[in-house]
Amino acid sequence: MPAGWQRAVVERARERLDPALFAYVTQGAGAGMSAAEAGWDHVRFAPHVLRDVTWLDLASDLLGTQVASPWGVAPTTLQRAIHPEGDAAMARACAAEGLPVVVSSNTGTPFAEIGATGAAWWLQVYLPADRALAVPLLQRAVEAGAGAVVLSVDTPVVGTKPDEGPSVWESVDPGQLRVNFDAGYDDQEGSEKARDLGPRDIGWLAGETGLPVVVKGVLRTDDARRAVEAGAAAVWVSNHGGRQLDRAVRTSLALPAVVAELDGEAPVYVDGGVRSGLDVVAALALGADAVFLGRLPLLALVAGEAGVADALAAVRAEAEEALRLAGCRNARDARGLAVLPGETGR
Repeated sequence: MPAGWQRAVVERARERLDPALFAYVTQGAGAGMSAAEAGWDHVRFAPHVLRDVTWLDLASDLLGTQVASPWGVAPTTLQRAIHPEGDAAMARACAAEGLPVVVSSNTGTPFAEIGATGAAWWLQVYLPADRALAVPLLQRAVEAGAGAVVLSVDTPVVGTKPDEGPSVWESVDPGQLRVNFDAGYDDQEGSEKARDLGPRDIGWLAGETGLPVVVKGVLRTDDARRAVEAGAAAVWVSNHGGRQLDRAVRTSLALPAVVAELDGEAPVYVDGGVRSGLDVVAALALGADAVFLGRLPLLALVAGEAGVADALAAVRAEAEEALRLAGCRNARDARGLAVLPGETGR
């Protein structure tokens, strides 16, 4: 985590949260190698000059969702354990910034309450072995105004986390999780995570919801291609914050190849280790159509809506300054700024 305001966000969370909860939020799978290697600071910029950057126009259309800037908040769980207002506070802060928020299907906040914030929101889902069990959850999201479905495809099983001290699940109130599922859902046969996810599930989700489907958890070009050919409206490059397969490639390294493979056929989104406005610009420079922050706004949520609002405003200020200094008036101008190790400026 960089020094400055981001470090203050982390330290505030460390001081206020139960140690088991803080550890769960910040840890990765296994030895945590993928989480530790998620940074974007290897990307360097070759800025333009002699450009009029008096005004920036960062407004974007993400699958029909109008947003003020092409970045937003990624899905994270346990938000009501972080702060009593949880996902609703997160959504209100995003709405105030005009940013999209992706809501975990495990949220402890009713979808209708999230929709009432006025935020542009999408639903993240894991599909169960028996797909029919997911239908009521999906219907509730559609009724509450979700603008897209984000299918996580990197979790056929949950990656093992370090076993250090008390488990977070010993202290979390069950009422703070999964309130949009039918009662008794977890006791039904087929409710476990699907281990047989395939391209057909993309079309199935689109048909059930009538919404665009984003495939999240892609790190390979061949998987990106299969997802788009199966009907994915967008591909989301993610290694699940380093919380699934340890040693998975960091997203900043996987992103350029996926962008080149799809070559504009479908939008490419990215998350993973995004901690600042400079990180956002680095991702845009490598070709991302939208960038999502996970742990940073989650830790900022310790201070409620105001904490998230402050973090998002700081990211925006950093990104806008970086874009101006790089001679960019919009997100598209940022493409091609990136200079990777071994390259020279154009």
